[in-house]
Amino acid sequence: MTTFDNHSVEHLTRRLDVALPLPYERAVQRYEELVPPVDRARFGQLADWDAVRAFAEINAPHGFMIYWSIDITALMAGSPSGWKCTEYLMGNHIIAERMFRHDPSAVLHAPLRTVIYADAEGTTRLAVDQPSTLFDSYGNPAIAEVGEELDQLLADLLSLMGVSPPKELVP
Repeated sequence: MTTFDNHSVEHLTRRLDVALPLPYERAVQRYEELVPPVDRARFGQLADWDAVRAFAEINAPHGFMIYWSIDITALMAGSPSGWKCTEYLMGNHIIAERMFRHDPSAVLHAPLRTVIYADAEGTTRLAVDQPSTLFDSYGNPAIAEVGEELDQLLADLLSLMGVSPPKELVP
């Protein structure tokens, strides 16, 4: 019988839940303007990593791209749940590669998972786990450093959406 070196890591994650100043539909629209969809076809045509890096700067003018999204509202239509909600996987594979090279399991948290929803009072909110708390759990300073950079990009994105970023994102 072969013995494998298995391990588990417990870590604390901070979930940020930020009120947005826009109605739900407008907040989703603004988010998708600031975080455009990844152009998978174009990335697939590029010859080398330098070209991928250059195109990522164009495709993600604010650092992030949408890799996947789902309209949870439509998915839950007919249920007793009346929430308006859209879920996203948002990130940047150029940034993720700087963690992936040290530990491929870092892509468990990259791209970041975000949710825009309207709460019971009708306030639009954006929820996301704070990147630095996710990536600090890998015990590698190079990965943790990228997590802190992602905190700043997230703070910048929230500012562009018209809100002051939570104090936890600002050093």
